[in-house]
Amino acid sequence: MAGRGGAGRRPRAVFMAFGTQGDVFPIAALAAAFACDQQEYAVVFITHSAHRSLSAHLAASSVRYMPVSSPPVLAAEQLENISSDSIQSNHERESFSMRKKAIQAEHRKECLSFVEEVFGNDPSISGDFIVINFFALEGWHLAELFQVKCVIAAPYFVPYSAPTSFKRQFKQTFPLLYKYFQEAPANTVCWTDIIHWMWALFMESWGSWRNDCLNLSPIPFTDPVTNLPLWHVREESPLLLYGFSKEIVECPGYWPFNAHACGFWFLPMDWQFSCDKCMELSGNINSSFGGMLCANHSSLEHFLTRNAYSSRPIFVGLSSIEWAFLEILKHF
Repeated sequence: MAGRGGAGRRPRAVFMAFGTQGDVFPIAALAAAFACDQQEYAVVFITHSAHRSLSAHLAASSVRYMPVSSPPVLAAEQLENISSDSIQSNHERESFSMRKKAIQAEHRKECLSFVEEVFGNDPSISGDFIVINFFALEGWHLAELFQVKCVIAAPYFVPYSAPTSFKRQFKQTFPLLYKYFQEAPANTVCWTDIIHWMWALFMESWGSWRNDCLNLSPIPFTDPVTNLPLWHVREESPLLLYGFSKEIVECPGYWPFNAHACGFWFLPMDWQFSCDKCMELSGNINSSFGGMLCANHSSLEHFLTRNAYSSRPIFVGLSSIEWAFLEILKHF
């Protein structure tokens, strides 16, 4: 990235990541590493307040932590409690939907406020950029608003795919925009980018937010007055960084031009402890306690060491999917 844009001015880098710890923490580690390596930058990290444990780690790397109030996920039991045969089920579902929309609206409002705080008072944008994960698409639209580059960073392959009817419906609804992407010059945003991940930017909920709150055209890459494609503007294919190794996931030729597998983004060791005492013991090889974990967590250490030479597998779940699986098992 470019350095200082003017005398005494620090370029700004906003890292924005939403979701659970597995979605957010690797991006936070990138922000911290970038801040240490590129000290001329003012670095900000925007995420859920539920991840406040990151604040001290980020502060140690001179990264400003800006929390939004939205939860990483909505509690699954809220949906489970809405039985399909309940007289009140329709009302409860509508209430849940309204609450979800209210949370979404407040979430986007806070994102706009934070990014405006970072970029809004300085007309110079030299070297500035935003990094987002796949659950922080707000950042893409905000990057367009403030005319800064947007980079996508994900610790895993894109977690959603376009509906099977997307291409047909897009071609019918936006024939000129479809032609715009199909005829894109080399290294610019093209249909390959759209179908790989950018299709999600064209969802209707983003269009209303862009138009009503950001004063942008409802449809990306179109003129806000004529709604025609920006034929005279060709943006470079966005940089898409995947945090896994090519040895694990092959990068096929049909991926976007600017998609790269960068290797795994490992968290610093002191980030990997939720218990301060365990972290202290792990760094003290002369500990009289004799274990790597504190007394409260010694049973976990005993379980792991006891099974170290066993042929039985140990399952370690890194997402919420296995909870749904466990719920299913209850019915058998």
